[in-house]
Amino acid sequence: MDQAFLDLLVERLPLLEPGRPLDDPARRYAGYYGIDFSDHSPQHLGRIQVDEFAVAVQVWRPAQAHGTLIILHGYYDHMGLYKHLISWALQRGLAVLAFDLPGHGLSSGERASIDCFLRYQKVLDAVLDHAAQWELPAPWHLLGQSTGGAILIDKLLHGPLPSELGRTVLMAPLVRPRQWGMSQMSLRLLGGFVQQLGRKFTDNSNDQAFLDFIRERDPLQPQVLPVAWVQALEKWIPRIESAQSSTHSPLIIQGRMDKTVDWQHNLRVLEDKFSSPEVFFLPKARHHLANEGESIRREYLAWLGEQLDEVEA
Repeated sequence: MDQAFLDLLVERLPLLEPGRPLDDPARRYAGYYGIDFSDHSPQHLGRIQVDEFAVAVQVWRPAQAHGTLIILHGYYDHMGLYKHLISWALQRGLAVLAFDLPGHGLSSGERASIDCFLRYQKVLDAVLDHAAQWELPAPWHLLGQSTGGAILIDKLLHGPLPSELGRTVLMAPLVRPRQWGMSQMSLRLLGGFVQQLGRKFTDNSNDQAFLDFIRERDPLQPQVLPVAWVQALEKWIPRIESAQSSTHSPLIIQGRMDKTVDWQHNLRVLEDKFSSPEVFFLPKARHHLANEGESIRREYLAWLGEQLDEVEA
């Protein structure tokens, strides 16, 4: 799949409307990423407008869905990479809503950049409004990988929260990245002279096929690290670490081999901010849990299914 096709798909992406099926270009896109489940579940792809951003949103809605999973992807990711979680949720009888953050995937915005993390909150609020307009079935379970988890942490701490809220799942959530002190020092040294750095791909999963795909065959992968995004993160971290505690109890899934986020520090923060969060550790898992090896995914999804069963029963 080439960039020219994706650019045309984005340019012609229609407004997100109930009842509008996938057209041929949308099915080609979904088929390439393995997220075309339209033969088994009505599937829709469109855009919503949030400030200056055209945000790409995708909905899968089985006829007898008894709840909804709303997926927030991680930094550098897009919803096309979340086929395992989408398939798992659909098999459980859940509707699924996923969207691309500004600067990611099919959404507009400077690639992999943001000037303020609060913009992510505005996008999430707009997406939740559309979930209500679509009358997606409750409970609404919110699941965020890494930066997606950071957005959900902010939402739980500062609100507002939808009345349909079920469980909130934080997968390798970001509060601080690994070696954050060194990153801050580099940021100071760069000053205003450098706007972006080249991206360094890391082995953030045990699934080699996934690592090969994002490095070699995924045209939606950003190739730069904008300094503006790191500056926005630097301003956002104190907002979380100084926030008042919450009575919510998110589910946290964390790999002990994660070399992307400072997970030991992050868990201390989350255990302080939330009321008895439930943490499921994976001894061999790295950072990208949504695309970890099959045995690791099977392990945490079995646990997660048990937690959701308690709410959906």
